[in-house]
Amino acid sequence: MTTTDDASETSAAHPRFAEALNGLGLADLARRFPEATRTATEAAAAIGCELSQICKSLIFAADGVPVLVLMDGASRVDLERVREELGAEKVTRARADVVRETTGYAIGGVPPFGHRNPTRVLADRSLLAHEVVWAAAGTPYAVFPMAPKDLVTTAGATLVDVRERSE
Repeated sequence: MTTTDDASETSAAHPRFAEALNGLGLADLARRFPEATRTATEAAAAIGCELSQICKSLIFAADGVPVLVLMDGASRVDLERVREELGAEKVTRARADVVRETTGYAIGGVPPFGHRNPTRVLADRSLLAHEVVWAAAGTPYAVFPMAPKDLVTTAGATLVDVRERSE
């Protein structure tokens, strides 16, 4: 693996996610940082990129069914827009235990694919504003870079507009 001054080579990605990357021919893509990358702000600081270049992987419950929303790190998800997109009665943030049960990962390290159970995936168009985005690699200390269009395709996501609009 090629490293940067900020990253180390020791077991970057979570084993399940490393397997997913290997299956795509992308071995050694993940980078581990000594400082936490649990939040979008922490990840952007560790990587040295814009906050909007971070891809957050957020699990919501739409009428009780888990759904993954991929959102740029500088934006918030508009639950009403997600509800409309899914035709659901109610959309809420999933509890931590549901996130772990659904994805196999803890909040703060959920990657955009390579989950324990398949879920419907929505990706906000804001991610396409960059040539490369960074997403969690299954742990709160590991991330990986990918072109947004490739990320959307790999995650099996539907492109949507679900970010909060500023008034």
